[in-house]
Amino acid sequence: MLHIARRVSQINVSHKLIQQSVLYSTSAKSNTITLSRDSNQVQGLAEYAQDFLSNPADKLRKVDASVIDRVEMFHTDSVLCGLSALALNCNAPTVLRNEALTDYTTSNPNGAFVFGSTQSVHAEKAVVANSSAVREWDSNGTVFGYNDRLGKAFQAGEFGHNDYYPVVVAASQLQQLDGAAAVLGMLLHDEIRGRLCEVFSLKSYKIDHVVHGAIATAVVYGTMMGATVEQIESAVGMVVAHYIPFRAIRAGHQLSDSKGASAAISSEVAVLSVHRSMNGFVGPKDILRNPQSIFRLFEPTESDSLSPFDINLGIDGDDFSVMGMHFKLGLYEHQSAGAIQALIDALLNKPEIVKNGVADIEQIAIKIYEPAFGIIGDPAKRDPTTRQSADHSMVYIIASHLKKALDLGYERVKAIDNNTDMWKAIMLLPLDYACDDNALYNAKTRELMKKIQFEHGGKEYDDNYPNGIPTKLSIKTASGVSSESDLVMYPSGHARNSSAELKEILMNKWRAMAAITNGNTQSFGGDDKKAVDAILNKLANLKGKSKADMKQLYNIPITVTDTYSL
Repeated sequence: MLHIARRVSQINVSHKLIQQSVLYSTSAKSNTITLSRDSNQVQGLAEYAQDFLSNPADKLRKVDASVIDRVEMFHTDSVLCGLSALALNCNAPTVLRNEALTDYTTSNPNGAFVFGSTQSVHAEKAVVANSSAVREWDSNGTVFGYNDRLGKAFQAGEFGHNDYYPVVVAASQLQQLDGAAAVLGMLLHDEIRGRLCEVFSLKSYKIDHVVHGAIATAVVYGTMMGATVEQIESAVGMVVAHYIPFRAIRAGHQLSDSKGASAAISSEVAVLSVHRSMNGFVGPKDILRNPQSIFRLFEPTESDSLSPFDINLGIDGDDFSVMGMHFKLGLYEHQSAGAIQALIDALLNKPEIVKNGVADIEQIAIKIYEPAFGIIGDPAKRDPTTRQSADHSMVYIIASHLKKALDLGYERVKAIDNNTDMWKAIMLLPLDYACDDNALYNAKTRELMKKIQFEHGGKEYDDNYPNGIPTKLSIKTASGVSSESDLVMYPSGHARNSSAELKEILMNKWRAMAAITNGNTQSFGGDDKKAVDAILNKLANLKGKSKADMKQLYNIPITVTDTYSL
């Protein structure tokens, strides 16, 4: 999309000058503001948030409908991930939900609620439980911190995920706000978090990406709770000064609960910091310019009056970070999506690949960029023994997709003639990661894993990230069938992909996860359709929800099974 920026006015925020631009694009007019590095950007974020949420009805008229639709899709996607994780008795979200319901209940009828309950609990406990649940599968939205309009200074490439919608729902329940306020709060959280991902790469310094989300939580939750600018500044200061998680939670041969619950735990302390500040505690001021906070510690500036970056933020139109966020069409690390797409293209073009079974598959070669090569290509992940490691293992992800195609058989694969139906046919769902002989230790999958060669593509690939997720995949069979993909940049689910039937593919994922929530883990249609529809309908049209609807939004029955080890 072509954007031409022109400076038209200046506004005063917290007595600091902030540039405002009007952006003209081929689809819509958008306004943004830039919080300058020589200003108190934390106060700027608080002022921006207060203005953004001050008049929901007016703001909804000014924000492009496609943006609100995107937020609602990501919210539905995340909730269904969370509900199904609880239904399959996943450890971390179950522990945290039980903690909230056992030790942190309240008598406030307008309190916050965990998934599947009408018992109000402390806000931070609802947030940590629900955010942990939505993140457990690692299957919700992903942003890569890349702004193609503003250039290199806004292309830091930090990861981020929309694990934080429960923060907004908790605030909405506490403050008795309606769905219009909630969907704007979600958009605001995605905007702050996503724009921070564009300007500061936490992973470069071995810091976990959830720090940006924790800052956004403090700003958005504080704003929705009625905190002052100074109280929000105090809360953000506490988050950055006291609660910085390093990527130690993601290191090691096999990953733990800490990896999936990181965003949840960081948001828990951010919510606590807001309440503490509103009760009078004073945290560090102007933390982004603090010389010994992580930002200037790792990226020193020439003056104490400067932070390392400017922050560009959307006001209206369609220029929002969420429009650059990517969907996961099943359970997999998003950096593997290019290889999955290449495999799907190969199956569509040459279904003979699966005609003669596993033994006929001779070699699968994958080239990819850094940091993907070092993360999902880690040699330790060639033999994953936990679901958390398997969903970050390129060899497991690709072998599992191919195994599903082999199980379908040649005739059924040959009959599929489009991208949408192939994605739906071989989509990886929660039980494809179960720690049993049908999934994680399946002999056919393990045999395919041994045939995968994984290599770093070099500078050409690295330079194309984070604009895309550059990947090539080739397959050779003993019977002479071969396939080699072009460079895949924008696979289905990627924000810059314009060809996939996104909603139809997502609906397959959503219906499966809704069925799991209802206790159906084997098939996702038939008699279960009505119950699945009830869940999907309850989550639909978020912007139109009443205050009463928001109170009951997450009160969705969950049928728990402990049959599977996940």
